[in-house]
Amino acid sequence: MNLSIVEYPDKKLREKSLKVEKFDANLHKLLDAMHSVMIKTNGIGLAAIQVAHAKQVLILNIPDEDGEQPLENLIEMINPLLVYKEGETIYQEGCLSVPSFYEDVTRYENVSVNYQDRNGNTNTLEATGLLSIAIQHEMDHLVGVLFIDKLSYARRKKFEKEFKRVQKEKKSS
Repeated sequence: MNLSIVEYPDKKLREKSLKVEKFDANLHKLLDAMHSVMIKTNGIGLAAIQVAHAKQVLILNIPDEDGEQPLENLIEMINPLLVYKEGETIYQEGCLSVPSFYEDVTRYENVSVNYQDRNGNTNTLEATGLLSIAIQHEMDHLVGVLFIDKLSYARRKKFEKEFKRVQKEKKSS
């Protein structure tokens, strides 16, 4: 399966993802292909909608202290549901679908998520720190929300201006 990252301002990123009903070989192929794309593009998380599949599927692989992302640390979440959230933290986020832009975003510090794995088994994960932030970021994608949507009006206007400038530079080079 050959996948590529959908980039802002593509309207596909605004689609709401559908619940996964079939836990079959096609889902497994999608998950494996998403992992390849995420690693190739130096991501730590990826939602299926970012590769043009409107399914409630996301993957995460937070680098270890050596900056490695071993396969055994890969988390695959299907049909995730936030069941607990607490605290507040600010983190400078980026996104594979909004390349080269980073902004401070306020998120919950601690979360708990119910989800299914690639075989349909139900799991719960409690997360804090970067994992908590990454889960919330990827879950936003499932409902058509990008991290730039969380910016204040003034910061969003600044982003739009900078984005247009970068797009103009790309066209002229």
